[in-house]
Amino acid sequence: MHKDKPGDDGGVFFDLPAETAAECAGLASRRHYGDGELLYARGDGADALYGLIRGRVRLSNVTPDGREVLVMLFEPGDWVGEVSLFDGLPRTHDAHAVGHTEVFVLPKAKLLALLDAQPLLYRHFAVRLARSLRVALSYIDDAALLPLPARLAKRLLDLSRVYGEETPQGRRIELHLPQEDLGRMLGASRQSVSKELKRWEAQGWIGVEYGKVMIRDEVALQLLVRQDER
Repeated sequence: MHKDKPGDDGGVFFDLPAETAAECAGLASRRHYGDGELLYARGDGADALYGLIRGRVRLSNVTPDGREVLVMLFEPGDWVGEVSLFDGLPRTHDAHAVGHTEVFVLPKAKLLALLDAQPLLYRHFAVRLARSLRVALSYIDDAALLPLPARLAKRLLDLSRVYGEETPQGRRIELHLPQEDLGRMLGASRQSVSKELKRWEAQGWIGVEYGKVMIRDEVALQLLVRQDER
């Protein structure tokens, strides 16, 4: 994930050669989604790659007992849906817009024709895939090896690095983070997450207000993660 980048494309093509970026933009169409609107559903065929210009996209799954597991949040500059596009298998998750969202929609047939004509471009998409895989593997390790307090602290620190804004009171995560969503990210109940957040708030490590989290003592959270990663 990346911070917003300048330009009317949200930074989607920032790491492509200028000529190729212009060509990709010419092959793509722009599409707008309202809050909660579905980009694609689990099981759908992969007919396009989505480049996020503005807004956010949440990638999630629903467990057999009806619980939603929030896997990832994407922001401007990110591509969404590349795995199924390249391996040809159905979508593995639901992708919903968060707030007003605008994306580039790059049709699969056009993108693959471009890559076949310029095979070196595969390198750029391979780097993005590797980055996504690295993040996914780190989340799997956390779920298997870390207790909930360390997982929650680590996720808040990660979100702070991506979405954080410095204020006189601390580093505020500029992302609406209902405790239910935090629980979905971690495979935990809202009650368990709420208990930890209240404890940390009482200790002065964080502040919680209107669905946003303020990191007031980053060192304390880092130490909590490190002691459980040993």
